[in-house]
Amino acid sequence: MTAFPPPAAGLSSPSVAWSDPARAASFSRWIEAIAAEHRLRPETLRLASADASFRRYLRIDTHTDGLARIVMDAPPDKEDSRPFVQVAGLMQGAGVRAPQVLAWNEAEGFLLLDDLGARTLLDGIQPDDPAANLPRYQQAIDALVRWQMASRPGVLPPYDAALLRRELQLFPDWYLGRHRGVQLGDKQRAVIDRAFAVIVENNLSSASVFVHRDFMPRNLMLTDEATLGVLDFQDAVYGPITYDIASLMRDAFLSWDESFVLDVTVRYWQAARKAGLPVHEDFGDFYRAVEWMGLQRHLKVAGIFARLTLRDGKPRYLADTPRFIAYIRATAGRYRELMPLLRLIDEIEGTTPQVGFAYGRV
Repeated sequence: MTAFPPPAAGLSSPSVAWSDPARAASFSRWIEAIAAEHRLRPETLRLASADASFRRYLRIDTHTDGLARIVMDAPPDKEDSRPFVQVAGLMQGAGVRAPQVLAWNEAEGFLLLDDLGARTLLDGIQPDDPAANLPRYQQAIDALVRWQMASRPGVLPPYDAALLRRELQLFPDWYLGRHRGVQLGDKQRAVIDRAFAVIVENNLSSASVFVHRDFMPRNLMLTDEATLGVLDFQDAVYGPITYDIASLMRDAFLSWDESFVLDVTVRYWQAARKAGLPVHEDFGDFYRAVEWMGLQRHLKVAGIFARLTLRDGKPRYLADTPRFIAYIRATAGRYRELMPLLRLIDEIEGTTPQVGFAYGRV
């Protein structure tokens, strides 16, 4: 789920297009049926946003001045809306601002949500002045700690070894094989397999909590001065506590120098310890675990972005791949057991070995 442009008065143009006339008719019946209860103005319906999945989002005005709603269009043969509804409830129960589900046609995959606005944390960031962003990142830490404090096992799917391995496999399958056209030889495959085994082992050594799984500035909304809203949570799982802070500070669309990454990460670690969350006693151990978790994420996302381009026809995501390769190389260059992986990636990418440890802007 991505951020939405601001509401506009009246019917927008072009109008909302539907590829399936039967689905369009079903939607019209549903929106007309709930319009009076929710004070909706169906004639103002317009496209708000689409994301990397098959979901799309529409905006609709109400008869209350300045108040709009969001409609999620999630075809049930392609998207299961139940996790979204479940996690939205969990977030609200944790005291985290998330879209409230106001109406849900489960059979057809239509949801009416409240609107968290148009400005994301990414929109509000001052990239050339890291210190100026600390208040907003503190808000993100506060929301993350509240979310993790609500954790309990058996509620969300487990982020277990099988899922970690499936995610990692996206890198050789889609990034190396399909995007780069590399057919791995036996020795190269062995390097990948050994590295992946160590990555999974390291990540599973961290304690488990609720994991948003895409907790990054583009999915955090600037709703007011005190609170950040949270979007794109439908893939939440129960897994390593290191994952969401790694997502926040090693972002898909923004890179920080490591001094700022360290500053915010230690602030999170201190807040988590104060709240009684199961982080490492030593910050050095925790930061190492965050790095290994970030490596898992970046290998996965490089594969996902290649798949979005090659399978789903969404090429804009692949433009950020160099950022992920830089993250991967920076982390692999720190740890002796990952040096074979770094050499393999350098060979494939045609890059030279890393010198120094800083996260440069990409």
